[in-house]
This record gives sequence, structure tokens and C-alpha cells, in this order.
Amino acid sequence: MELLEQFHLVKPKFAHFKLSMINITLPDGSVRQYDPGISAMEIARSISEGLARNVLAAKVNDEVWDSFRPIYEDSSVKLLTWDDADGKSTFWHSSAHIMAEALEAIYPGVKLGIGPSIENGFYYDVDFGDHAFTADQLPAVEAKIQELASADNPFSRQDISKDEAINYFTAKGDPYKLELIDGLTDGQITFYHQGNFTDLCRGPHIPSTGKIKAVKLLNIAGAYWRGDEKNKQLTRLYGITFPKAKELTEYLILLEEAKKRDHRKLGKELELFMFSEKVGAGLPIWLPRGTMIRERLERFMRQEQMERGYVQVVTPHIGKKDLYVTSGHFEKYGKDSFQPIHTPEEGEEFLLKPMNCPHHCEIFGHKPRSYKELPLRIAEFGTVYRYEQSGELNGLTRVRGFTQDDAHIFCTADQIKDEFKAVIDLVIHVFAKLGFENYTAQISLRDKVNRDKYIGSEENWVKSENAIIEAAAEKGLVTVTEYGEAAFYGPKLDFMVKDAIGRKWQLGTIQVDYNLPERFELEYITSDNSKARPVMIHRAPFGSLERFIGVLIEHCNGNFPLWLTPDQVAILPISEKFEEFAKTLLNYLEKSDIRGLVDVRAEKIGRKIRDAEMKKVPIMLIIGEKELENNEVSVREHGIGDVGTMTLEGFVTYFKQKLI
Repeated sequence: MELLEQFHLVKPKFAHFKLSMINITLPDGSVRQYDPGISAMEIARSISEGLARNVLAAKVNDEVWDSFRPIYEDSSVKLLTWDDADGKSTFWHSSAHIMAEALEAIYPGVKLGIGPSIENGFYYDVDFGDHAFTADQLPAVEAKIQELASADNPFSRQDISKDEAINYFTAKGDPYKLELIDGLTDGQITFYHQGNFTDLCRGPHIPSTGKIKAVKLLNIAGAYWRGDEKNKQLTRLYGITFPKAKELTEYLILLEEAKKRDHRKLGKELELFMFSEKVGAGLPIWLPRGTMIRERLERFMRQEQMERGYVQVVTPHIGKKDLYVTSGHFEKYGKDSFQPIHTPEEGEEFLLKPMNCPHHCEIFGHKPRSYKELPLRIAEFGTVYRYEQSGELNGLTRVRGFTQDDAHIFCTADQIKDEFKAVIDLVIHVFAKLGFENYTAQISLRDKVNRDKYIGSEENWVKSENAIIEAAAEKGLVTVTEYGEAAFYGPKLDFMVKDAIGRKWQLGTIQVDYNLPERFELEYITSDNSKARPVMIHRAPFGSLERFIGVLIEHCNGNFPLWLTPDQVAILPISEKFEEFAKTLLNYLEKSDIRGLVDVRAEKIGRKIRDAEMKKVPIMLIIGEKELENNEVSVREHGIGDVGTMTLEGFVTYFKQKLI
């Protein structure tokens, strides 16, 4: 490859020599032939100038490349635009570089950390030295970014030796880049250039800065260098860019709506959960109203699981360190976990449980198993603990202690497909029950070429991958397939849900695992009396209750489904005179399984109605002289207003119909 690249540089001098054409396979399966050294942009141009104008990068043999990088061998090529996730990621990564260039222009001598793309936009970690950077200075940086983008400077890639890279950043006086270079291997280091800016970077990048038409810097935050609290705290600048100004306007409107729906804000207003510094960051405390929601979700899932043949178990919150060494979780989470608990017994160590799976493996293996017992479906609402960095914590969606609706299905390879279909049915039912109507399923399979990192036999992999693909198709799921995204121990199916304002969340996962049964030496007796390993399927429709409820709060803006909401009815007596009737009414409703409260505060009825609306109580029952005389209630719905007067029996019927 290196010789071919050198040849490409001098190719014009040897135009009379002809290299063999290379085959480029496009996503539709068509094959085109080109000269070696062709770029994805040139391929796009050979198809259509309109397509070329929209190309941001390319996926070459499943790796994202610059659209201007030469291709020298037969390859599969997918051209990436703004409509592709990898296209957006490249766009935002390039935007981070332009922001870094703007910062160096405005604040000479700043030191740069890292500047990746993120789910929505990008950030750069910056050491401003003695300069105190504040949010008031963001508009000036924003304007400079816009100016640099308008210059339409091309991005270029340069392979560079480790010594040259060290010399460059030593001369520049940038210690953070030097630290990054120290961990890199000579021969695998690249610089990217645009305008007057050079950065250490793997790429890829968009063709030129002019692709960026709209810029917004969103906020600043503190971030420890490399996520280590022992290191210096840098300033992290967050931003987002778009290829059209209209898209930025739409995004900012969405952001405002998201602020209104923020589960941290609504959780406080609705008195659902709280955090306490004395208890510890990232450890949510559920208040009575939030606990009601949580318990109803648990009851709902337990009932569904019971009907589907699951057995419920309970395992400890801690386990011996050796358990997680055996499972591999200590190796994976050890550095990021709460540290081992030492007991008075010499050498004895325990860990807070990072996952439920090892405990369930022990349950399967505690006695001899027969093929007749399979599939064995073990379920648990198990609380686990992982030490997330303080800067990564985010309300309920990123915590240090959370409860998973975890289940593990132990089955034979032939049973995988049917078990997957059954779990898909459960996930779809959960989404429907909670108002998530817009979702896709991502099928994550092995890398097409590199199979060395996966464990398990080829036969089992083929069988399980086909089972997932067929199960998803038979259930009519809208799917996307990602090669190389499978875990090393098995393929998986992830559900990507779009909420009410268009944001995507990963909720619900189903995963095949050949690894843990091997590590725990799990076996069952087959029909011919031989021993065989079971296949293990992980599944969690909610994922974690904390994250699921956080997403649900924002999806429904705190207006929970009637069956789930903490208080379904607020009974509002106009004065103290009607309180006794209100309490009798509540008792009557409770016998019909209708939950509610009586507002006995000495407030005017208008205030009581406003407060009930603020608490998002779905139905209000107004009690006054007329209602007392006629044994009736005046019914008012949240967000709608008066819906009429009803008899008590009529209201119960009305309520039950709304539950359907």
C-alpha cells in the first residue's frame, strides 16, 4: 500500500504505464472499474455531479475514509452524505477542527486536548491558561468559525513519522498532543490540515470547510484531561453545525422543547425522585410518587414474564471478586467500578454487582440440567453498580446504581430463533403500552472479513445470525444491519426508539452469548445422553428502570399513561363543607381500583385546579353543593378542561373506558 501511495504521487510522470483496474462494489451490488488511486469523491462525480456535491465521506470496506483519500485495491464503497450517521459524524468532527482553528486565532497560545464528534454535534477540550473563558465569549468564537467555514479551505491528510509529530508539537508547545503521540505507534500517525490549522488526527474529514453553513456554540463545561480527576481540568466547548441554516433553526426549537421536557426538571416538579450529595452523586432516591411509577412498571413486567414462562429470582447486591473474574466483568469494568470491598477475612474481596449475568449462570449451574428444561428463562429486577465519572452523570439516564429488568434465557442453538421472536413480541408490547410508536431495530453482526476476535463455532454464529435476521423479518421489524457491531461473544438486536420530539434512544436489547456458558462451564444433558453447552440470551426490554423512566418522562412530558400515573384522580372540594363527601368518594373510587387524592387545603378552587394541572394529574373531580345534592361529580381533564357532570357509576365507566 505504501509503494502504491508513493506511485500515486509520481503517477503523472509515468502516464504511459498502465496499472490494472480495480473493482469498486457499490451498495446496490453493482461493480465499477477505475484506475488505482481513485477517490470516493471522484467515484461520486463519475455517477453524478449532484451526488458529488453532497458527499461528505465514504465507507471503504466498512471503514470511514475521507472522500479525497485514494483507493488502490478492490473495495466496497458506500458514499456518505448528511443523511448517514457516519456522514454527520465526519461533518461534526471537521467542525471541531474549525472551532480549534478559531480559538487559536482569537486566543494565541491556547493548548488543545481532544475534539471528537458526539451524538449531536462536537466538543473540544481546551486549556486557556491564564485566560478565564466564559460563555459570554462564545458569540465571538461562533463568528470566527463562520468566517473560517466560509473560506472553503480544503482538508488534507498527511502521514507523518512519530519523530516529526513530536518535533511539531514540541515547537508549538502543546503538551496534551505530545501525551497522545506518546501512546501511538510510528507509521500510524496522521496530521490533518485546513487553512492555518494543523491537528493530530486519525480522521476522516469532509472535503472542505465550505460545507458548513450554520454554527451554534451551545455551552461550556469543565472536563478533566482524559477523564481522570487527578489531571488538570480543561474547558470543554460544545457546538453543533449544519449544512443548511434552516436545520439549525429547527434544532434550536427542538432544544427549547427538550428543556421543557427535561426529566431532571420534571422529576423535581412532580416529586418523583431526588439526589443527595450526602448519599452520593449518581445514586437516585425514589420519592413516593416516583416509587409508585417504578413499582407499577415492575408489576407490569413481572406479569408479562410470568405469562411467558419466566421464573423470577433474587440475587445479592455484591459477589466475590472471583465471580466477576470468571465472568470477565472485572477485566471489563474493574477500573471503572467501585473498588473491592475487603472483609476481616485475609485476602477475601467482594465487589458491588456490576452485572446480573454471572449470578444467573451460577443458578443454571447449581444442579444438573436436562434438555427437557430448556429453554430456561431466569428473570430478575437486579440492581447493579458502576462507577461513572462525575462529569458523565446525567439525571436518571446516567447513574452509578440502577435496576435492570434483566433476564437470561438458556437454550439450545435450535431454539434461538423462537426465543428471539418471543422477546421481540414482549418488547413491542412494552413499547405499545407506554406510547413508543416510532422505532427501528439494529441487527449487529460480525465483521465480514475479520473473524478472529469472535468466540464460538462458525456453525453456531451462522445459525444465531440467521435466527436474528429471520426473527426480525418474520415480526415485520424495520431494521438496519451493522456489520462489525456484534459483541465478541454473539450477535444482538438493539431497539432504537424515536421519542415525541424526534430524538433517538436505545431502549431494549436482545443479545446472544456463547462466552459466559463457556467461562462458567455450563452444561446440560442432551437427548442422546451426551453433554452440551447451552446458548445464553440476554434481554432487557426496559434496559434499566432509571434510564427508561427518564426517557419516558421526556417522551410524554410528564403526562404518563393513565394506568401508570401516580395519582389518576384529584378530588377538589370547593370548601371544607364538602371534604367528608370527597373522602367518601375517594374510598368509593379505590374500591374500583382508581387511585387518587383529596386536596383539603384551604385554597380557592381555581388554585387547586391550577396546582393539579401543574402536577399533571389526568382527571380532576370538582365537588360543590350541586354535586353533593345529586351524588355526582364535575369532571375536568388535564389540558382539556371541563368534560361534564357524571354520576359516580357513570364516572367509573368513563374512567375504565379511558384505560383501554
